[in-house]
Amino acid sequence: MLSLSCAAAAAVAMTVSCSEIDMYSVDAPEDLQERIDEIAEQNKPTDDGSGIVPVVLQATNVGANDGSSAWWTEFSDYFTIPTGKLLHLEFVNHGTGVNNWNNWNLAVTNPYERDASSYAEYFVLRSDSYGWWNADYQGALIAIDYPDLDEDGDIWNDFRAIMQGAYVTMTVDHSTEGYVFVTAVAEGTDGTVITETYNQPVSSTEDIWAFIICDGSWFEMKKAWLAPSEAKPVEDVQPASITASGYPTTIEIGSEDFWGEAVATVTYEDGVSEQVSSDDLTFTVPDLTTLGTKTILYSYSKTKMGNYGKAVAGYYTIKVVNPVASIAVTAMPAFTTYWVFDKEVDFNPAGIEVTATYVDGTTELVDNASLEFSKVSPEKSEVTVSYNNTDNTVTTTVPVTVMKGTGDLGFADCTIGWWVALSDNTVVPSGESRTVRMHLYSNNLANWNSPCVVLRRMDNSEWAVFRMDNFGWGDSYGTQTSECDWNFETLASNLNRSEIAITVTNKGDNTCDIVYDVVHANGEKHFQRYLGVSVEPDNLQFCLVSEGSYLAKVLCLLFIVF
Repeated sequence: MLSLSCAAAAAVAMTVSCSEIDMYSVDAPEDLQERIDEIAEQNKPTDDGSGIVPVVLQATNVGANDGSSAWWTEFSDYFTIPTGKLLHLEFVNHGTGVNNWNNWNLAVTNPYERDASSYAEYFVLRSDSYGWWNADYQGALIAIDYPDLDEDGDIWNDFRAIMQGAYVTMTVDHSTEGYVFVTAVAEGTDGTVITETYNQPVSSTEDIWAFIICDGSWFEMKKAWLAPSEAKPVEDVQPASITASGYPTTIEIGSEDFWGEAVATVTYEDGVSEQVSSDDLTFTVPDLTTLGTKTILYSYSKTKMGNYGKAVAGYYTIKVVNPVASIAVTAMPAFTTYWVFDKEVDFNPAGIEVTATYVDGTTELVDNASLEFSKVSPEKSEVTVSYNNTDNTVTTTVPVTVMKGTGDLGFADCTIGWWVALSDNTVVPSGESRTVRMHLYSNNLANWNSPCVVLRRMDNSEWAVFRMDNFGWGDSYGTQTSECDWNFETLASNLNRSEIAITVTNKGDNTCDIVYDVVHANGEKHFQRYLGVSVEPDNLQFCLVSEGSYLAKVLCLLFIVF
């Protein structure tokens, strides 16, 4: 239609400029408008009675064909998915094959363009079983069946190979109950089929949008259509049990704040758990105007969809006490030495005992949950311990030894994300080693909340990434012999306060060694070794990166010539 319109306009322009005659005298076909309408009708998405409506693809090639499109620079069309509809997409996936995330990435958002002030993402889902965003996002709901084809214990090298040129069939189903269900099936050029699924709450009334994002990847978009939702109605589920955590263990006589900042968690009969508001709880509270141990009963009687159903109940005990006149440390904590640089770090109260003296002269050990501890400061050699009465706060101090390091990496609260901060590069000349020693503060949530070595060429391109927990990726990963003595059932929980020495040795024979020597806070000693990594001896440097942790460098780099 556009071609015909332009042609007609051009004809008019030529006639007017050359002949200066009335434009309405142009000799156009009598059926021109009919032909324009016919072409428009042919391109109009239609429902053939099956409920399937084709979607016209505006962008058929998304991203640069050499894989140079960086994150958040190239996108597919926006696809609108009304409630009760399913989006079906088919495309060919291409990536660099270097990183797991250099493949398709799916964003599901509210119906606003990316640069609009009202734009918000429900989630971003990556093809490598990873994602992020709003409060409803739960990474644990991502499911994959990715195989270990070469049986080397690493599914990701196989994944990267399968995804090169893989034909992807993706469905994004927007149910009338307010959930979105994503299924992505990729068939590799060798016929291997892999599947990833995810689901999450979204609006049940507003349209949602979906689009594909490049990240060192590009896509040949083949087909798109909308169809009726295939999601089955969500069945309501009764609560099965309830627990509470974070409630106060003691309160001052006369106080009615028996709940404090506690959190109640309900587990439903389908095994799914969620936090519920204390406003939806029913409490049975004993007399809090007398001293002694009291039992607080609480119950919840709503289904998963918020309807009233059977009640589940729990209880906890709380001690009603007199106001505290003073507190004193009567047993030192297990950890009194802290490595810092220029940031405060959390005090670890494990092992500390604090005795309270009440206004009536009686004494008693205080539950550490009733105390507040200041942070360990680079400028102070003590930590303040506080107990809050209703009308006043009493304090004492505990001495600590503060050791000043030579540098640090990350956030002191261990909230740093992956690849947010990297250390400076350290060049390792041929025939030499470099060692860095550090003190690790970790959130203890996962094995990878610990330092990683990034081997680099001199132009900062990567040889490979080598994690402390016997895992990695990149060009040179897999060329090494790996050795470790980890107990992977306890590794994550033992990371915090570990002393770590990392040595990178350039052997001068086109290989290097990476050795982690680790001493946990409980005294356990462990190692992780990557031996014989393929590199170029005159083209080697490394840096450190970490996630969910904080590293205080305790010694400068040691230069070892062998």
